[in-house]
Amino acid sequence: MKLSQLTIEEAKNGLKKKIFSCQELVKDCLNEIKKRNKEINAFITINEKAIDEAREVDKKISQGENLNELTGIPLAIKDNILVEGLRCTAGSKILENYIAPYDATVIKKLKKAGAIFIGKTNMDEFAMGSSGENSAFGLTRNPYDLNRVPGGSSSGSAAAVAANFCLGSLGSDTGGSIRQPSAFCGLVGLKPSYGAVSRYGLIALASSLDQIGPITKTVKDCQIIFEVIKGKDEMDSTSINIENKELKIEIKNLKIGIPKQYFIKGLDEEIKNKIKEILKKLEDQGAIIQEISLAMTDYALACYYIIMSSEASANLARYDGIRYSKIKNEKVKNVEELYFENRTKGFGIEVKRRIILGTYSLSAGYYEAYYLKAMKVRNLIKKDFSEAFKKVDLIITPTTPTPAFKIGEKLDPISMYLSDIFTAPVNLAGLPAISLPIGFTKSKLPIGCQIIGKYKEEDKIFELSKIIEELK
Repeated sequence: MKLSQLTIEEAKNGLKKKIFSCQELVKDCLNEIKKRNKEINAFITINEKAIDEAREVDKKISQGENLNELTGIPLAIKDNILVEGLRCTAGSKILENYIAPYDATVIKKLKKAGAIFIGKTNMDEFAMGSSGENSAFGLTRNPYDLNRVPGGSSSGSAAAVAANFCLGSLGSDTGGSIRQPSAFCGLVGLKPSYGAVSRYGLIALASSLDQIGPITKTVKDCQIIFEVIKGKDEMDSTSINIENKELKIEIKNLKIGIPKQYFIKGLDEEIKNKIKEILKKLEDQGAIIQEISLAMTDYALACYYIIMSSEASANLARYDGIRYSKIKNEKVKNVEELYFENRTKGFGIEVKRRIILGTYSLSAGYYEAYYLKAMKVRNLIKKDFSEAFKKVDLIITPTTPTPAFKIGEKLDPISMYLSDIFTAPVNLAGLPAISLPIGFTKSKLPIGCQIIGKYKEEDKIFELSKIIEELK
């Protein structure tokens, strides 16, 4: 096995026992990137100092220093999370030359834990997309099938881990952008409870929905990164503390809810059958499988796209091509022309579409009909989940309605937006959810299963995920 194919847990043990050096581990990842990144296009920027950083780690190991949680582990970072001194584009031409002036809180925590950043990953522009086809730096391909999408918007973060370019990565999830690409690429991806991970230093899409989380090869690896990055941060007033719990759940009599609205016409048969297999195995071990109703599911996607677009239109107003990254044009006569020219050339089609939708939803005369109504529906969706969790401990659903689709297959925005149908309600409710691989289709495409937990109960999600990981 190549070193780049190791899990984080395996690599930690290998470094501790001095079976290999950190330089060897990082070089192996960089060699894989050199060989295959051209066809996959997972990275926008490679960290040129990664080898130097690995050399420093080797010095510490040779001097007998204790290793931190992630010492020497090569990670990739989605290109909307600031890493001081590295370019941060958010997949957009308008930020093509923007160099991050400071570290995001999650980056500070990962640095303190000893992680090495191998590079910044490709993504749908400003995290707007479900396929990885909307980046200004070219589309990302799925390592399982180069003719298919890796999912989005954390396309490069998922593709990089699946292609063994790194041992884990960070993504951001606004309506499924960690879980959906994890499902398409056969990985584990966690969307934490809203506020569980600081958003300071994340380029905002929709501030009430965005959440940073890990993408890894195993559940344990996902938990390791989450434990490092979680917690309250004075730079993010929405952040919260989550206590460390030594939890061991009993599968016997564990109540698992299955929402009937998620198993409807349009769900791929192979995905449905795989999830039924997992549920049967859990039931055989004593779990109580119970059908539940999340009645507001039908309205979740419309509600999500109104709120997300409205918040995006406000957040993206700051990108005028002047303050962060200049687009040169000598012909403009005034500031209005300059803004118009910069935003026209700097933003892609999907970003423009959502800015227009959001601005319309917030405009006088339409605010109550759209944005305010969507916020009321959001409260009903939260209530739906609250009622469901009075009856069950955890909820299991498909992560996506289909396996990874072909590049160019869903150019129609509506069919693309439907990719988020099982993931967006979780963001609206602010709950934690994980996607984990449970097998493959006959065409050898990964299938993902989603586990949704109560607010701040990531620990329960991890424990059930480990049980399912053993079962599959």
